Amino acid sequence: MAIVKVKEIIGTSPNSFEEALKNAIDHIIAQKQNVTGAKVVGQTVEIKNGKIAEYKVNLKVAYRWEKELHK
Repeated sequence: MAIVKVKEIIGTSPNSFEEALKNAIDHIIAQKQNVTGAKVVGQTVEIKNGKIAEYKVNLKVAYRWEKELHK
């Protein structure tokens, strides 16, 4: 029986939403080898001195949970 867990993460970048997304995906894949998919659930920006200082992408990331359920 397969179990899929979902984790919400936020990727950031000073340059673009695309780079923020890539940063988040690269980070979670480095942590969990069994990532199966991701859904962008939001995008925001941080404004400083009237300019965009940081792009943020909120993601829900799904990954297979390999823990044995029954022993």
